[in-house]
Amino acid sequence: MKNTYIINTHSHVNMLEEINIDTAISNAQKAGIITIVPSTTVNDIFDVDKFIQQYNDVYGYVGVFPEEVRDFSDKTLSDMENLIKNNKKIIGIGEVGLDYYWDKSFKDLQKEVFIKQIDFANQMNLPLNIHSREAHLDTLEILKKYNKNSKAILHCFSGSLEFAKECIKEGIYIALGGVVTFKNAIKAKEVAANIPIEYLLLETDDPYLAPVPYRGKENQPIYVTYVAQAIANLRNTTTEEIAKSTTQNAERIFKFNAE
Repeated sequence: MKNTYIINTHSHVNMLEEINIDTAISNAQKAGIITIVPSTTVNDIFDVDKFIQQYNDVYGYVGVFPEEVRDFSDKTLSDMENLIKNNKKIIGIGEVGLDYYWDKSFKDLQKEVFIKQIDFANQMNLPLNIHSREAHLDTLEILKKYNKNSKAILHCFSGSLEFAKECIKEGIYIALGGVVTFKNAIKAKEVAANIPIEYLLLETDDPYLAPVPYRGKENQPIYVTYVAQAIANLRNTTTEEIAKSTTQNAERIFKFNAE
């Protein structure tokens, strides 16, 4: 683990369609990239569990995405617990959180399930990988109130630098992906350039949000190197330094070196 080049903290590599999945994982492995795959639905937790067992350097989260919380039940938590106990490669709870972008009609249910999954992560002593879209203040408020002992990662961070600093005060990590390479992504660039390096993580969120020069095409895990390069340019440092620092941060969160 200690020689890892980059830890890609959020990749739906299992959802690739145009790029062959085996090829995408092989590309990442050859570059020394560890990939962490989140689940999104109550059924997907089983698919991710099976998927990550097929490949070296691929790990997973189990959790239910905010848009899918109508299917969530107490059985989901017991299913997740069984998977965690039987698969050491499940290293976090995600992708969980709040999303008010598409449909605000079930905000209360989203909050309720988010809180249940935070409590569960605390019980399992596992980190949280969090989706927050158009819901920044509620997300932070809930984490402040309910998260006791889990390291929290705001995946695909889309807030302002000021909000990032508020999150960091609470010990929350900020994960940035391909958006930071987009020409007009002013907020993402400002966050990338200015937050303490100790709270920065890298991700791709593939197959979505491919970085320049692949913007508009299908994303894949190895493109995390373009994210590291863009952040290095913004911080006037080297890609190697960004890779090293963010990998150390991820190792601390996921206790990789404890293995």
